Amino acid sequence: MNQASDQVGDQLGDTRISPQRFRSIIAGSAGNLVEWYDWFAYASFAIYFAPIFFPAGDETAKLLNTAAVFAVGFIVRPIGAYIMGVFADRRGRKAGLTLSVALMFAGSMLIAIAPGYASVGMWAPIILIAARMIQGLSLGGEYGASATYLSEMAPRKNRGFWASFQYMTLCGGQLAAIFVAVLLQSLMSEEQLSAWGWRIPFAIGALLALGVYVMRRRMAETQSFENLDQTRMPKSTLRHLWRAHRRSAILVAILSAGGGLGAYTFTSYMQKYLYNSVGFSKATATYVVAFALLYFTAMQPVFGALGDRFGRRPMLLLFGIGGALAAIPFFLTMQQVTSPYVAAALLLIPLTLQSGYSANNALVKAELFPAHIRGLGVAFPYAIGNAIFAGTVELVALWLKKMGVESLFYVYVALIIAAAGVATWLLPETRDNSLILED
Repeated sequence: MNQASDQVGDQLGDTRISPQRFRSIIAGSAGNLVEWYDWFAYASFAIYFAPIFFPAGDETAKLLNTAAVFAVGFIVRPIGAYIMGVFADRRGRKAGLTLSVALMFAGSMLIAIAPGYASVGMWAPIILIAARMIQGLSLGGEYGASATYLSEMAPRKNRGFWASFQYMTLCGGQLAAIFVAVLLQSLMSEEQLSAWGWRIPFAIGALLALGVYVMRRRMAETQSFENLDQTRMPKSTLRHLWRAHRRSAILVAILSAGGGLGAYTFTSYMQKYLYNSVGFSKATATYVVAFALLYFTAMQPVFGALGDRFGRRPMLLLFGIGGALAAIPFFLTMQQVTSPYVAAALLLIPLTLQSGYSANNALVKAELFPAHIRGLGVAFPYAIGNAIFAGTVELVALWLKKMGVESLFYVYVALIIAAAGVATWLLPETRDNSLILED
């Protein structure tokens, strides 16, 4: 193969990559997008299907019930992270990615066909919980496997830029869920969406997951995994992770707690906040978040490239310090907003700061752990931090609102993000000391 065919583009002047790596990164990224689309479809359409599964109570109470189910999906994510983290370390990154998307297909299809409370009574929320648990198991494994896969596939010189596609497609999945919501809102009445239209995005997600399953079976394995001598390396277990990499695992969990809480606060929960607290209509709230997510998605490769240039740690500190300082003023100002244009502009501030974390966090975690335990080391601490803090964002926010002390939520967000800043301060600069040895 000649030199011309060995290089794909020079998109940002310093991002050349071989065609094989490019195809593998695109395949891994596309699957990640579908996984996160399926996950965020729940958050995007909860305002419509909440009465189907939880008919009793006022609007906040219904949203609180669906938020509790949302949190359940996070609670099982550490289990999925453990199972598929070990699976990816022992059987390969490709095998872990294939298994995770198969589970996502099952969970999304189950939600699409789930009967409502009027048909089966209490079995309706039980089925919804079961489906969400399957999705949680899937995504618990997806994050670690995809972060590890993309980080190992990316060349050393541009690793931040290419690894940022992991979060770019995460944002893209959320954006796709929002855009489907916008499309359905324009084509259907609110009554139709609440009655049956909300099932459409889950059916779409299930079909897309099935297509990705086929695609992932044809992906190449990473060189890092192929170079592993499984007979000479310790087994990937929680015991080994705790004994040999305890400090890194704890810091990753704290970093993930703040980063995950920030991401879910300013993206998925923001739609409900704009509708339920600020006072915008459901459609307007969706449009505002869709615009902000489009910007957030575009920022990922930019901040990934900045991480290559200036280091991962400064980007994470931008989030940990800047995000903590901006959180309370952001919410206090948003409470007074009446224009959706002003709301969208304000939302860009925390999302810009959040990009410092989101574009670089997966790569930092992958670079902290050696190859034989990288899948588990990335996935499990991340899932723990997210299960405790990110997964309960909506539950905490709505409960504090119901108690009449919503402003305490603003303080809570600032404190958890600040904790991520402290964890970042204690981390090494992984750009210059990466444990991903292959180029």
